[in-house]
Amino acid sequence: MAAARLPPGVLNLRQFVHRQKVLSLYRKILKVIHQIPNEGDKQYLKNWARHEFKQNKNATDEDAVRMMLTHGNMQLKELEKMLQLAK
Repeated sequence: MAAARLPPGVLNLRQFVHRQKVLSLYRKILKVIHQIPNEGDKQYLKNWARHEFKQNKNATDEDAVRMMLTHGNMQLKELEKMLQLAK
């Protein structure tokens, strides 16, 4: 009922929380990528992350967003493991 009173383009609470989680995941991925010593690999991974997030930026289905967040967190953990092995 209250959501119907919101002006167009305003996020409801659930959408806002998902947006914050997505932005947090993006920042975490960029921080891990920043630790990579090889500049070529670093640039490749930055471009990859940017492309993946831009490709899905208009997703509105909450289940799809949750699934993408789960997948992104798994990729972040894999990237962190690979970085630890490289050190």
